Amino acid sequence: MRSTVLLLSVWLFTCQGIYAYIVDPGPTVIATKGALWPKPKSQTISQRYSVIKRPTFHFQVVNQTCDILTKAIDRYQKIVLNVGNDSRRSLFGASRPEKISTRRSWRSDVNFNEYLEEVTVNLKAPCENLPYLGMDESYEIIVSETRATIESFSVWGTLRGLESFSQMAVLSNDGSMLYVNLTTVADSPRFSHRGLLVDTSRHFVTLCTLIKILDGMAYNKLNVFHWHIVDDHSFPYQSKVYPELSDQGAYHPSMIYTPHDVQNIIEEARLRGIRVISEFDTPGHTRSWGVSHPQLLTACYDQYRGKLGPMDPTKESTYTFLFKLFQEIVEVFPDQFVHLGGDEVGFECWASNPDVMEYMKQNRLYSFEMLEEKFIQRIVDQIDVLNRSSLVWQEVYVNGVRLPNGTVVHVWTGNRQDLLYRITSDGLPALLSSCWYLDHLSTGGDWRKFYNCDPHDFVGTQKQKNLVLGGEACMWAEVVNDHNILQRIFPRVSATAEKLWSQEEVTNTDDAARRLEEHTCRMNLRGIPAQPPNGPGFCI
Repeated sequence: MRSTVLLLSVWLFTCQGIYAYIVDPGPTVIATKGALWPKPKSQTISQRYSVIKRPTFHFQVVNQTCDILTKAIDRYQKIVLNVGNDSRRSLFGASRPEKISTRRSWRSDVNFNEYLEEVTVNLKAPCENLPYLGMDESYEIIVSETRATIESFSVWGTLRGLESFSQMAVLSNDGSMLYVNLTTVADSPRFSHRGLLVDTSRHFVTLCTLIKILDGMAYNKLNVFHWHIVDDHSFPYQSKVYPELSDQGAYHPSMIYTPHDVQNIIEEARLRGIRVISEFDTPGHTRSWGVSHPQLLTACYDQYRGKLGPMDPTKESTYTFLFKLFQEIVEVFPDQFVHLGGDEVGFECWASNPDVMEYMKQNRLYSFEMLEEKFIQRIVDQIDVLNRSSLVWQEVYVNGVRLPNGTVVHVWTGNRQDLLYRITSDGLPALLSSCWYLDHLSTGGDWRKFYNCDPHDFVGTQKQKNLVLGGEACMWAEVVNDHNILQRIFPRVSATAEKLWSQEEVTNTDDAARRLEEHTCRMNLRGIPAQPPNGPGFCI
C-alpha cells in the first residue's frame, strides 16, 4: 500500500509538468524550406514555382562586371547546383519511397510555372574595388512567370542578392526537382558594420579555417572581419619591418601569418564583400611583443619583480617603434579603420616601477588612467597622421582621451545602454559587442540570448542612434582552435547577423528558430560544420 501511494505521488508530481518527459517524435523544430537568413526587408512569395534545369542553369551578367562578380557567380553557380546534387536527390527519394512513382509530377501541377535556365544579373553601376563602411548593399530579386533577375547598383549588393537567391533554391520533398518559388525581394541592411572578431593569438587558426570563416560570414551577410591578430600569448603576424616579433613571439615557426597569408585573407574577404580590420592592441595585451623587444614593456618591481607589464609609456622609443609598425600596418591593411585596442590595462607594474612614478610626478599625472590617456592620445594621433581612423575599446573613451572626429568607440562590457547613450551624446560613433561574446557558452543552442539584443535598445535621439554603426560578435580563442572554432561560431553568430541586417521589428524567435534550423543545414551542406541550433533534428 505504501509503495502504491508513492508511485501515485510520483505520477501526480511528474504530470504537473515538473519532471514530465512527454515528447513527440521527430525534430524539435521543423525547418522552413527556402526561407532567407537574415530575414529580408521585404519579400512576397507565391505558391507557384519554377524548376531549375540543372544541366543548363546559369547566371547571365547583362551590364557591368568585374573580377568580384565573375568569381562570385562561379561560387554561387556551384552552390545552387549542389543543393540538387545526385547524392542528395537519391537520399530524398529513398526517404520517401512511396512517392517514387509520382516523380516529375510537377509537370501536371497547377503551381508549376516553367523551367528556369537563366538568372539575369544586372549590376547597374561600375564595380568598386574595396568594401568600405557605408557601402551600398541593397539589391532586388524578381522571380516571375517570365523572368528571374538580380539587380543592384553596387557589386556589394549583387553579392548579397546572389546569396539570397542561392538560399531560395531547394529540393522537393521527394528529391525529384530543384525549384524556386516565384518571389520578389527588396532588401538592404539595417546597419552598415556587421562584424565578427576572431582572435588568432590565444590559439593559432590556420589559413584554411579562416577562409571557411569568411565563407560562413558571407552566407550570413556579415561584412567585417575584425582580425585580433596578436595578443599577450603569441605574435603570429610576420612584420616586414620587425620580423623578430613573430620569429620569437609566435608559438611555433609554423604558426605565423606571412605577408602572403595576410594578403590572401584580405583578397578572399574582398571577393566576398568583407572588410578586414586589423587590431594591434596597446598598451596592454602586449606581452608577446616583449619576447623580442623587452625594452618596449614596463619592468615590474616589488612582488612582480622579473615580470614585464604593459608598454612603457615614458619612453619616446616606444612611440617611435609603434609609428614605424603602424606605417606598415596601414600599407598592408587597406581598410580606413585600424583597431588600436586600449582595453584591460593592468596598472600593477606601472605602480611598482620607480621610473614610471617619477615620470608621472614630473608630468603632473595624478592617476594611472591619466598616464594611459597620455599613451593612447599619442597612438591615436599617429593613426590620424597616417590618414586613417581609429577604433578603440570603450576604456579609451571612459578614461577621457581626446578622440578625433570619426573615432569609433567599441562597447564590450558594463552597462551598454548607458555607454551607448554617453558615447553618442558626445557625437562619437559606436559599435556594440557586449551581448555577442561567442566564447560565453551557455548551452549548444544558446543563440536566442544573442538574438534578444539590439544596438538601439537605449534611450536616445534618432541622431544618437544613427551614430551606432552596428556591432560585432566576438570569438575569443582561449578555448577554441582549428578543431572547434567553426562549430562555436556557427550558427550562433547567425543570430547577431540577423539583428544587424534585418529590420528592428524582426523579433519573433519562434520564426527565427525554424529559419535557423534550415540555415544551419544549408551551411552544413556548404561545408560549414555549424552545430545544431535547436536540439534534436536532422539534415540531409
